[in-house]
Amino acid sequence: MKHLPFATVGFIATFLGITTFFSSTLFAADNAEGEKSRLASLAKFTRVLATIEKYYVDDIKIDDMYLDEKHFKDLKIQTDGEFGGLGITVGQKDGALTVIAPMEGTPADKAGVKASDIILKINKQSTLNMTIDEAVNLMRGKPGTGIELTLVREGETKPLTISIVRDIIKIESVYSKMIENENILYVRVVNFDKNIVGDVQEAIGKHKNAKGIVLDLRNNPGGLLNQAVGLVDIFIDDGIIVSQKGRVESENAEYKASKSGTNTKLPLVVLVNGGSASASEIVSGALQDHKRAIIIGEKTFGKGSVQAVLPVVDNEAIRLTIARYYLPSGRTIQAEGVTPDITVYPGDVPHKNNDQSLKEKDLKKHLEGELKKVDDNKTDVKETKAKTKTKETTKADKEIVSQENLFKDLQLKSAVDAIKVLAIKK
Repeated sequence: MKHLPFATVGFIATFLGITTFFSSTLFAADNAEGEKSRLASLAKFTRVLATIEKYYVDDIKIDDMYLDEKHFKDLKIQTDGEFGGLGITVGQKDGALTVIAPMEGTPADKAGVKASDIILKINKQSTLNMTIDEAVNLMRGKPGTGIELTLVREGETKPLTISIVRDIIKIESVYSKMIENENILYVRVVNFDKNIVGDVQEAIGKHKNAKGIVLDLRNNPGGLLNQAVGLVDIFIDDGIIVSQKGRVESENAEYKASKSGTNTKLPLVVLVNGGSASASEIVSGALQDHKRAIIIGEKTFGKGSVQAVLPVVDNEAIRLTIARYYLPSGRTIQAEGVTPDITVYPGDVPHKNNDQSLKEKDLKKHLEGELKKVDDNKTDVKETKAKTKTKETTKADKEIVSQENLFKDLQLKSAVDAIKVLAIKK
């Protein structure tokens, strides 16, 4: 398999700034030092043009792809799983600056930003005719500083204004839990950084007695190609996972599964939505084509291009889209996305009001609250007990998806029900 340096999929570019390529040294004073600088810049320019002409899959402006030392470093930090900002991935969709997905636990997520939100303004500046990189430059800033986003959201009658405080983004890219009373493993992959394959393998290894796996890729904007390929390889042992085709025939490649990479045959369901992009679409689409998993949720974003960061000189590089991705069946992801096998929209699970387990639990909480209002003499004691209970609940939440939470997520509940059917058939 061919691997390009720092090869990525999706909207890695959204975390980068841009630098105008032409160095001011081209216009330096006419002296020996200026001449030397001018020649160095011209040599760099020649190498950049040659690389673009050889690799780029579409027509592109040079200054849209050039990475100076700072932005090259930013890219490497992002793929290592830690970077600064709001915690959202954005892209251009139908000419609008659109949120692909907020990353869980980040400032944007906590503030209420949602996948498919259109960013109308950043602070007071309109995003109409603004490039992605210009938008990212505005949204970046010192941790602890505030920013205001004006969003257009489907279903809302008027734009929403959300205030967010910037922070250093540290992503727990993989976490796993057991579904309460179901013996089903829930694995959430937040984005595709360099540790995904190992973390998922570890989660599966810790729960060998599980009867099935739910792989949650909702609002996952993508990341590293080799991790997407490796994740699919965990579940299939033969055949093409994804192929890429570009302008240069030598850059065409096929990425295949191997028996050595496979470590589970358990029934599998994958959850996706409109915030699932690039690497998430490769994984869900490949597993769907191989009939290895049932895909549940909503149609994915539709981003299937191959991006590579190619060095020009030390600590500087250019970012190129060199090819398109194709799934095992030959279909493309770009602008098409992955359509789930079973379409399920988000929401609560419809259930009867006499559901005893949930009713009893809810009633008890209500009565405890009412008792606290009237029993002033025992307020301190009850607060202490409540705090203890909260700590216990938090610890349990890290290990278990409760039935109560399951009933608040119709897509996840549908996935669990599908696993049950697959387990019976097996």
